[in-house]
Amino acid sequence: MTGTRAAPDEEVARTPPREEGPGRLLELSVADLALIDRLRLELGPGLNVITGETGAGKSLLIDALGLVLGGRADTGLVRHGAESARVEALFDRTPEPLIAVREVAATGRSTARLDDEAVTASRLAETVAPLVEIHGQHEQQRLLDERRQRDLLDAFGELHDARADVEGAVAVWRANRTALAGLALDPRELDRRLEIVEHETAEIAAARVRVGEAADLRARLAAAEHGEAIARGAAAARESLAGEGRSARDSLAESIRELRGVGRHDPRFEALANRLAGAAAEVDDVAAEIRALAEDADHDPAALASMEERLSVIYALERRYGDDEEAVIEHGIRAAAEAERLRGVDEERAARSADDARLLADVARVAAALSAARAAAAARLAGSIGEALAALGFPERVFDVALGRRTATQDEAAVEVDGDAVAFDASGIDEVVFRIAPNPGEPARSLARIASGGELSRIALAVKEVLAAVDETPTLVFDEVDSGIGGRGADAVGRSLWALARRHQVLCVTHLPQIAAHADAHFQIAKRERDGRTVTEVRRLDREGRIVELAQMLAGAHGGAAALAGARDLLERADAWRDELRAAG
Repeated sequence: MTGTRAAPDEEVARTPPREEGPGRLLELSVADLALIDRLRLELGPGLNVITGETGAGKSLLIDALGLVLGGRADTGLVRHGAESARVEALFDRTPEPLIAVREVAATGRSTARLDDEAVTASRLAETVAPLVEIHGQHEQQRLLDERRQRDLLDAFGELHDARADVEGAVAVWRANRTALAGLALDPRELDRRLEIVEHETAEIAAARVRVGEAADLRARLAAAEHGEAIARGAAAARESLAGEGRSARDSLAESIRELRGVGRHDPRFEALANRLAGAAAEVDDVAAEIRALAEDADHDPAALASMEERLSVIYALERRYGDDEEAVIEHGIRAAAEAERLRGVDEERAARSADDARLLADVARVAAALSAARAAAAARLAGSIGEALAALGFPERVFDVALGRRTATQDEAAVEVDGDAVAFDASGIDEVVFRIAPNPGEPARSLARIASGGELSRIALAVKEVLAAVDETPTLVFDEVDSGIGGRGADAVGRSLWALARRHQVLCVTHLPQIAAHADAHFQIAKRERDGRTVTEVRRLDREGRIVELAQMLAGAHGGAAALAGARDLLERADAWRDELRAAG
């Protein structure tokens, strides 16, 4: 278990006050993940920086965080000899922290929990992923995607409603176009289909099928096969109950008379006489029902033939239209509706054709409004990112946001905007391109064509800093943000990260001391040998610990007094810059 040391009062005092937004990462605990045996990282608000020697496991913490965000579980991350790796994250929430846990077994099984409730990895991702955004090389490469650039512009300009208007208008137009395509029938094909459904409708209607009819016919035909035996048995039963002579009804009548006579002397027998009177009435009812059923039994060959013919008709309908009478009836209803629709195809086609032009005009109107709003937002975004890039060492007016429109081809739908037929989709009519001109006198070109790795890292940071005001993600993680950046530009990157951390909690893995000097909380990660095995440990550094760590980052493990002096100077200059910033308001 690694130990952590709280910063002294001086260090705490230097951490700027900051309102903690809901959802920031409070604590990350990792067990049996690659080189990590046991590790607990208590993060603070503001800028949290992690430094350490190469291979110590700095990026392992990012991998661990990715697991608890619902990322892909890789059994190769399980520490050798352990049964499973476990990552637990606590996120700020009222009244109690949100606890998210991910375990990956060496056998390949992955489990997830939220507040001690077992959930799927996708459910974990839905809940936790919106709380943390990880920026690494992949995220920087996403910045080269012009669709991503368009989304960033819309976010900056707060154009969600305008874009939703375009998406809605395009969806309605597409639905109408799909329906119109379904009406494009050859007249002969239309006549053929209409004839078919009209025949089906008439056939089913003429049959007058009712639910349960086939089962009733089958029962009656089965009974008719034993008609003589049924008649004979029914007659005998009726005779024994209510026939002439000594029937059950006669015996009951005699018993009732006797009981009523006795009842004159003992009232208890009167009650028994009444009960037998009820039984006598039931015998009469049963005898009458036996007679009715016997008379209803089918013996007439013509009647039997009629039932068999009716059953054949029902079976034929079921073979063509459904598994039972109910399905046949429903098919008839659908066929009648389809016949009605086909008879009105010409009118509907004309109406939808007229709607197509109107709906395209709606798309053009809202798309033009979105385009105008984007043009205004593009100018503001270019200026804001340009200022952020200037602070990161770029020339002034190096950044540009270009808007363009693509002329529609002959075979694709188009809307008319400003007299031109332009292509469109659910995002509107604009093509958005982020461009830079890093060298004076050279024309601006798209990021994808000329941005180097170091330039792209700084541009991504500038974009994120500018968009911080509209970004609701509580915690931002930067891994390899210093890729390709030298010491000359590193101080500016550190300042930008610190500024970004006024609106978000920021976690940054870096190997540059100029960036680490701007940390609100500085953590050192290192490899140690314990019981013959390599383990990774992490600890929070106090001010003197930071000076030692920065000195080693500047000049290696044996930098001496000069390196320590340089490290102290880095911290003091970072403090002075922050104090100056606060004084300026």
